[in-house]
Amino acid sequence: MTKRIIAIGGGEIRNKTTLEIDRYVAELAKAHAGDKRANALFIGTASHDSMPYFNSFRKTYTSVFDIKAEVALMVYGEMDAQRIIDKINNADCIYIGGGDTVFMLEKWQELGITQHIINAYEQGKIICGLSAGAICWFKDMYTDYEIMQGKSADYVLKKGLNIIDGCMCPHFDEREKDFMEALKSGVVNSCYCVENNCALEFVDGKFSKSISAGGKAYLVTLDGDKVIRQEL
Repeated sequence: MTKRIIAIGGGEIRNKTTLEIDRYVAELAKAHAGDKRANALFIGTASHDSMPYFNSFRKTYTSVFDIKAEVALMVYGEMDAQRIIDKINNADCIYIGGGDTVFMLEKWQELGITQHIINAYEQGKIICGLSAGAICWFKDMYTDYEIMQGKSADYVLKKGLNIIDGCMCPHFDEREKDFMEALKSGVVNSCYCVENNCALEFVDGKFSKSISAGGKAYLVTLDGDKVIRQEL
């Protein structure tokens, strides 16, 4: 069973800035669905179940690509765990939105949903995520969590789900200066750095290719005092 994750660095689905990436994901979802209409599940836990965010997702995946759009609500108790699990099991594609990554992972754990999402990946369902929904799959996440919480002005490394070995920095076009300072200070020594409107595809846990809707992606490493930037 081929396992895929499409990790998007950032962008605005409501403005269709990631449309070419979404088109690629939609084709994978349709291939997974076979003869039936494809079903895409939006998980917006990181944005506290923002319904405008889901509506933007639906306007792209249903209106543009004719994929049925479902939503899993986990934050305010509208859906019990079994209903969420059923939606995960019925999906051909799971799209995880951006927002507060640490809150998202804690909420999944609290509800007992984490392993079901991982199982969906293991079963070959197409996994797509943007920003928080992208970095959560990595061993390490370069995140603005402490900035969002008002705890500090610094980006930090947090532990992800460790499905993909390594680290990811989203919004690299916005965070490059801070990331380079963190790299040189030894916070991280190697990282996938993905700009807005660009995605990386991982197949069976290994990097496969980049998909651009205008942005770029790099593997950035520190070798002694030398920064090596490889465009992907």
